[in-house]
Amino acid sequence: MEEIRLNKYLSEMGVCSRREADRLIESGKVTVDGAPALMGMKIRKGQAVVLDGKPVGGILRPKPVLLAVNKPRGVVCTTSDKDRAMNIVEMVGYQERVYPVGRLDKDSEGLIFLTNQGQLVNRIMRGSNHHEKEYVVQVNKPVTEEFVKKMEAGVWLGELDVTTKPCRVLVTGKQEFHITLTQGLNRQIRRMCETLGYSVRSLVRVRIMNVRLGNLKTGAFRKVTGQEYETLTEMLENGRKFNI
Repeated sequence: MEEIRLNKYLSEMGVCSRREADRLIESGKVTVDGAPALMGMKIRKGQAVVLDGKPVGGILRPKPVLLAVNKPRGVVCTTSDKDRAMNIVEMVGYQERVYPVGRLDKDSEGLIFLTNQGQLVNRIMRGSNHHEKEYVVQVNKPVTEEFVKKMEAGVWLGELDVTTKPCRVLVTGKQEFHITLTQGLNRQIRRMCETLGYSVRSLVRVRIMNVRLGNLKTGAFRKVTGQEYETLTEMLENGRKFNI
């Protein structure tokens, strides 16, 4: 009988991403046939998978859901118990199980996806696909031409032992700029600015690929549907970039 990895099963059933599934398994929140699940284990059809006391799965897979959320500052994007702040899933309170695609750090705001589609998460998160994400950043002092050139060319981040990929920067105010990235290193924009002698006062993500934040209010969410959803999935399937 065909077997499937437990983390993949949890992802396909709309519970969480594979990475988050591994964390849940490791923390002892998942059982299989009444016994604690083990990292890397495989399961067969008919086995009883339970997360936090609630059965997972069934005959029908959940209907695909993709939400665009305007995350406020102070809300975290992990569903673990490590940070006592409210997480994005609790804040949205959607009637079906959904989980975040990637992260925005606690002090950042703006667009983030919530979904129950594991394959969608994997495609968006895969760094080799070079999917664009755009941010509006306010800093503590005037943005100079030299600063823009260095940001666009790539900044050496000693803490991460990496040079950032080339990006686009558009100055939109004396101390404000838009930046479009195709990678997602931990606190990347903040680290880049700090390396160049700036500190970030406000950071808002306004676009992921073709999906824009628009006038969505802070803390609110909407479904990504229709042509917007079709364009997004086309881009993911074809590996296309979206140019402003």
